[in-house]
Formats: sequence, structure tokens, C-alpha cells
Amino acid sequence: MNYIDYIVIAAYILFFLYLGMRFKDNSTAKDYFLGGKSFGWIALALSTAATQLSAISFISAPAFVGLKQGGGMMWLTYEFAVPLAMLFLMVFLIPPLYKSGIVSVYGYLEKRFSASTRVILSIVFQFSRAFATGVMVYTVALILMSVLNIEMWQTIGIVGIVTLIYSYQGGMKAVVYGDVIQMTILLIGMVICFGYGLHHLGGWEVFTEQVDRERLQAVNFSSMGLEKGDEFGFWPMLLGGFFLYVSYYGTDQSQVQRLFSAKSLDTVKATLLTNGLMRFPITFFYCLMGLVIGTLVMSQPEFLAKIPKDRPDYMIPIFIRDYLPHGIIGILIVAIFSAAMSSLSSAINSLSAATVEDLFNRNKQLDDATYMRYSRYTALFWGVFCLITAFFTGDIAKTVIEAINKIGSVFYGPILATFIAAIALKRVTSQGANIGLIVGVLTNIYLWLFVPDIFWFWWNFIGAAVTLTVGYLSSLAFPPQEHDSLNLLDHKFEFDVKRGLILIGFFILIVIISVNVPNMF
Repeated sequence: MNYIDYIVIAAYILFFLYLGMRFKDNSTAKDYFLGGKSFGWIALALSTAATQLSAISFISAPAFVGLKQGGGMMWLTYEFAVPLAMLFLMVFLIPPLYKSGIVSVYGYLEKRFSASTRVILSIVFQFSRAFATGVMVYTVALILMSVLNIEMWQTIGIVGIVTLIYSYQGGMKAVVYGDVIQMTILLIGMVICFGYGLHHLGGWEVFTEQVDRERLQAVNFSSMGLEKGDEFGFWPMLLGGFFLYVSYYGTDQSQVQRLFSAKSLDTVKATLLTNGLMRFPITFFYCLMGLVIGTLVMSQPEFLAKIPKDRPDYMIPIFIRDYLPHGIIGILIVAIFSAAMSSLSSAINSLSAATVEDLFNRNKQLDDATYMRYSRYTALFWGVFCLITAFFTGDIAKTVIEAINKIGSVFYGPILATFIAAIALKRVTSQGANIGLIVGVLTNIYLWLFVPDIFWFWWNFIGAAVTLTVGYLSSLAFPPQEHDSLNLLDHKFEFDVKRGLILIGFFILIVIISVNVPNMF
């Protein structure tokens, strides 16, 4: 890096500090956590996509596709369930949550069941999200420190302090509009890496001649994920992925808070439709970028020698450092910082919202001034907590993607089942819901510890099925209590035919494309 790169990075940092000041005038919860419900679908869709295209994805996914042993285009199967999950959210889950006027998604569970259900799930979300965010920041810092001669504390400081300042001041508006900018930078970064990778390799024809054909296989219909090493099969990725994505986008505060910030329910549906259509092309492109750069690595022994054998994630940062011109290096480093900042800012704002709404203001007793003071204090607390976690993460980050996804999959299915019961099953009571939730989580933990042959993607489906079954059966022994608000269930589910057919058609299209990847090169 030289002075041009540092100027680019400095300009980026100053802009985001300005962004926080630009949106600092928040006086209510609706302003601070929901952006005054003023967002259109374009901003929300880009913000959601930016959070998904995290620093881990920008660095690790291309390395998995292009370099990691056992990797390849099978990464595309992560996307199969997304369009169907968006359709389910659009029709079933999000409309009643949006119409209830809540800030924290867990507030719906208290309205329907009890305070204990709300508080338990909110606390689980808060600490699991804070831990995962800290691991993400550490991983980015570790890689940048190793390949770009940046000290660990400097990297964490830049990402953490700048993000904390603009999130603390600007609330949800700073988060969403910051994400839009960061998404743009990430897309530019991917195009630059792809283009320079092809250039250094010698062009598209050289790439297609030298690419490892085994890495082009994306879909495996025979694998069921029921034996050790038997992963990424069509059915576990589709069924397990469906429950994972519905839960993540529909019950995880860090994601659903964006939907609650929409101008209207139609804006919410447009956002879900756009996200369902946007993710696969982006994923396909950064997988292609990984294939190109991975092929370059294997064609140049000196490049391969620079990448530690047990750390393929170094591929992209080393490529940026050694194969791009100055100024462009700065832009790409900014892209990595952008991805990390997007995930961190989203986490800070959603953690603050969950803490204030679910722990301090459950009974709506706080006036606006006190509410805003608590909101900013908790944003500061969680920002510092995530950064401290990043400093002390250590070797946990070596398996960061698997660790975070496994931890999430223990809870996603049971949490989703609890919301499904709250919205659609009148017979399920608060006691039954709590029992089902506990048994569902314990079942997944048992599978993790004692049945390692079952692919962890299945946990999302299994946990949901167990939670619903046990919750319903347990409720037969417990009559509805006074706080079981069955009147919340009186709403109609409307199927948007046009959007529904688009998403179903797109699901079929991405499966066909993925199956035919080997024939494209």
C-alpha cells in the first residue's frame, strides 16, 4: 500500500463519520430503530444484500470455490431455498408481524404467549449475534493484518470505532444508507477482482482450459447428508436451507428490523421479492471470481506458496495486495472494510433495539427522551462488547463460517417453529410453546454432540419439526392462560400470485443453471 491507497481509505472513513452526523436527529424509537418507517424497497433490498455479502463471504466463499480442498461451485446450493423462503415470508410470516406495530420481533411472542418466551429468545439472539459479530470482526482483522502489514488493533479499531460512531449517532437511517454505499463498493470490488484475475491469467479461454473441472460440479441429487462427509446434497440444502432462511430473515432481529422499517406492507413484499432474485446472481458472480483467482493460484507456484496450506481465506487479500495497482488496492481494502462494517452496524442497531424493547421498555413505560438515552447507551455497550469479543476470539475464528452457521442452526428451526405456532396454531399455549422450544434446541444439541453423521443443515428442519410437535402435544395438557392472546390469530393470508410465480419460476431457473454449470466452461 502507498499514499494513494491510504487517501482512499481515509476518505471513506471520513464520509461515514459524516453519515452518522447527517442522520443524528432521532427523537423516538420509530426514528432511531425503524428510520421513521421511511424506506423504499430499493434501499432495503440493497441493505439486506450488503449484510449478507459480509466480509466472510467476500473473502471465504471465493476461497472455498477456487482453492479449498473439497470445495467448488457446490457453494451455489446455499441459495436454492432463498426464493421459496422469501415467498413463505411474504405470504405467511411477515404480514402479521409488520401489522402488529412492533420494533423488536420478539415482542410479538409476548403478545401471543408470555413475557418469558419473549425475553428468553431475545437474550439468546443478543448474545449469539454479538459473539458471531465479534468473530467476524476478528477474522477480517486477522487476514488483513497477516497480508497487508496492518496491526490487529488498528484493523479492529478502524472497523469498530468508525462503525460504532455512525451507528450510535445515525441509527437505522445511517445503517441502511451506509449499507447501500457499502453494497455498491462490494460489487465494484468483485468486478475489479474478476477482471484483473482474468487479465493475469491470460483471458477467458485460458481460464476455461485450465479450470479444475471437479470444482464445476454444483448439484448432487444423491447425497442426503446422513453420513459423515456427505454434505451439500440437493435435499438437505433445500429443506434445511428453507427453514434456516425463513428463520433468519423472518425472526432474527438483525434482518427483520429492516422490514419493519419499510413504508408499507407492499414495500416489504417488494423488498423480499428483490432479495429473492438478487442473491443468486451475486453469489454466482463471486463464485466465478473465486474460480478465476483459484485457477490463477494453481497456475503460478509463487502465488500458491504465499498462501498458508491451512488458510485458503488468504487467497483474495494476497491477490489484492500483489496483483492490483495502487489506488485500486485502496478501493478493495475499503470493500473488505465495507463488508465488515455493514455486518457490525446492523448488529449494533438490532442488538440495541432488542435490549431496549425486550428488557427495558416491555410495558412502554419510557418517555421518548429516556428511550433515546437507553438506545444510544445500549448501542455503545454492544459495539464495545463486539469489539472486545473480537480481541479475545483467538483460534475460534479458524472455523468461523462453520462455527457460526452451526450455532445458528441449533436455534433457527426451534425459533421459527415458535413463531409459526404463535401465528397459526390456536391450540398451542405459552407453556407448550416454551416446552417445545426447549426440547427442539436440546434435540439439535444432542445431534451436534452425539450424531455427527447428520449434516448440520438438517438441524434447521429437525429442530422446527420437534418444536412444533412437542409444543402442540404439550399444550394439550395445559389450557390457554389469560395471557395467551388468541385474537392475534384473526388475520388472512394472501397469496400474491404474480410475485409468487416469479419466485417459484426463479427457483426452478437457478436449479437448472446450477445443474448445467459444468457445461458452461
